[in-house]
Amino acid sequence: MSYKRLFSRALAAAPGRLHFAAHSHHLWPDASWDGHAEAWQDAAVLADHKWDRVFGAVIPEAQSQIAAELALPDPASIAFAPNTHELLVRIVSALPMDRPRVLASDGEFHSFRRQSLRWAEAGRIALTTVPLEQVVETAESGQFDLIFASQVQFNSGKVLDGIEHLAALARPEGPWVVIDGYHGFMALPTDLSAIADRVFYLSGGYKYAMAGEGACFLHAPPGFGPRPEYTGWFAAFDDLAAKQGGVGFAPDGRRYLGSTFDPSGLYRFNAVQRTLTSEGLTTAAISAHCDGLKARFLAANPLPDLSLISEPRVRFLAFKGELAPILYDLLSDRGVITDLRDDVLRIGFALYQSEDDVDDLLARLADIFDTALA
Repeated sequence: MSYKRLFSRALAAAPGRLHFAAHSHHLWPDASWDGHAEAWQDAAVLADHKWDRVFGAVIPEAQSQIAAELALPDPASIAFAPNTHELLVRIVSALPMDRPRVLASDGEFHSFRRQSLRWAEAGRIALTTVPLEQVVETAESGQFDLIFASQVQFNSGKVLDGIEHLAALARPEGPWVVIDGYHGFMALPTDLSAIADRVFYLSGGYKYAMAGEGACFLHAPPGFGPRPEYTGWFAAFDDLAAKQGGVGFAPDGRRYLGSTFDPSGLYRFNAVQRTLTSEGLTTAAISAHCDGLKARFLAANPLPDLSLISEPRVRFLAFKGELAPILYDLLSDRGVITDLRDDVLRIGFALYQSEDDVDDLLARLADIFDTALA
């Protein structure tokens, strides 16, 4: 079944393009246009009172959608920010020790990798990195205050197994467990109900949630970090009209909010979620569609000189090899958008693709091998 009708604006914007980088920058559904327009209309009509609607309706709707997707018991545990980096910094600022000992995998995304290396360089943290498959065993040594790992690694497509074992280690006084779910949220069916009281979970709307930038979120377990040092005035939004004195914090996930931000991403997120619901497109249903496209691509064995390193559960294929950068450039020359990380070519699948698109991609790859690489 084709779902191209849900992406008519994005597809019409570049008719000859084959976009196979949904894991990186997901094309926006038509519903996101409506959500964006709704944000503008509220700003125009409500003016100063726009934030009453944002906090009274837009944020609660987004919280409810996310809580349902992740099986979280309380939507109020969710806070929003323009990006996950801001939320990461806020988490670390809330840790109850001066120089936390941090354990992470060696394949974390740039926002964590760069920041954690700089913190380590400055002596702000003590950093240990290990391969993803060693994170759980290393964490169980009891030598760490913060354990950070991706649910799905962005570069290799490896999946973190054993999150429940990490959660069993977590305590409000430390260690804390933070799961970066950016390549897991709405890509893998995820049930956090049994561990929601012990783990932080980070993600956003840029990728599989199809909402674009500015709609990142944090699930913060109750009792973990009640007073982040890096804080903004929205963390006590309910008390803005009250007499000022001291630094108050909301008792729920709002304690991790920052300051003024562009809420249009949340409007887009909500609009897209409504459309997915009306179409019956759950994460499992979307994954099934993408799995069929992946299987069609792999059945042709189009990249025999590269090694497939991603796991079958994830939404993209990661091929490793010296030829990867060359193929990336040659595909780009032929109007095919993929993604490159060092010597890993990533090909991502989405609702806006059909079997015909996969066949077209295979044909363009065949042309590359018959001409440019012959």
